[in-house]
Amino acid sequence: ALTGPLSIRGRLTPGEVNAENLVQGFRRAVADLVGGDPSGVVFGRSATQLTYDIARALAKDWAPGDEVVVSRLDHDANIRPWVQAAEQAGAQVRWADFDPRTGELPPSAVGSLLTERTRLVAVTAASNLTGTVPDVAEIARLVHRHPRALFHVDGVHYAAHAFVDLARLGADFFVCSPYKFLGPHHGILTASPRLLERLRPDKLLPSTDAVPERFELGTLPYELLAGTIAAIDVLAGLSGDTTGGRRDRLRTAFAAIERHEEGLRARLETGLAELPGVTVRSRAARRTPTLLLTFDRREAADASAHLADRGVHAPAGSFYALEASRHLGLGDTGGLRVGLSPYNDKDDVDRLLEGLASFLRT
Repeated sequence: ALTGPLSIRGRLTPGEVNAENLVQGFRRAVADLVGGDPSGVVFGRSATQLTYDIARALAKDWAPGDEVVVSRLDHDANIRPWVQAAEQAGAQVRWADFDPRTGELPPSAVGSLLTERTRLVAVTAASNLTGTVPDVAEIARLVHRHPRALFHVDGVHYAAHAFVDLARLGADFFVCSPYKFLGPHHGILTASPRLLERLRPDKLLPSTDAVPERFELGTLPYELLAGTIAAIDVLAGLSGDTTGGRRDRLRTAFAAIERHEEGLRARLETGLAELPGVTVRSRAARRTPTLLLTFDRREAADASAHLADRGVHAPAGSFYALEASRHLGLGDTGGLRVGLSPYNDKDDVDRLLEGLASFLRT
């Protein structure tokens, strides 16, 4: 733990050294979490802000006739920045649709849209609304058949539930946010340093041009970096191993997390099947333990309020996955989202089911 003074980063005074070590420790921890290069880890205020920044930087090289592919499965933070950047550059936006019946986004839905003019493809690694986990690795293979196309993956929801392996996913850019995996709220972008060197974001003249610092505007909030390191170490500690490297411990920990969450999800889905008037919208073959529910002739917001009165937090809405909600036929209202995490247990699932049964009786 850091106990000494903090200052602007440097290598002279103790405060400067502490700050520099904290920043580099943050980059190493994130690299261990995702299997990336510490020199390609960029801090941001949020995943949304980072995506906007990268979109603006990339769009400087787009021209009329270029194409950008986005998915209706995604959070708006992985749609609107690209749509707006494309509009400003005169590029065309092409939409990949998921199957509203199954919730699946097959790789072919993206692959069929790719051409020699494709410059950017943006797809989520896991839907924050329905939990759908697309085959990102196969989508990446299709994208990279086109030499000038880059692949941006929203991993905000995915990183909370799965072991991230950037090499396997094939993402050129991967964003996530520690608040989803027990840490503080901010954004993280990871990419290869070589790719980041190609981009010229807007920045102040005297600020460094080094990567990744050229993307980080101003002095970093050290308390958030320390919190993120701590969160990643907590996750690694779930492995029960005290001797292995952090990356290996995270691999073991997430395998245990997935087993735990899948068991709870199965219990929840079994219970939901016994409740009349409940429609489960999360049906993809591979998905996180996140379920979107709607009710016959009942409002999801009323169900959320009913559960909250009983100490169960299950919010209602579209959760910024506006295109997904509309494509499901739910308009801008969405549904009730139930999410399971490593700290949940069987009693939590049973209290949720009892609360829903009570709501349906009222």
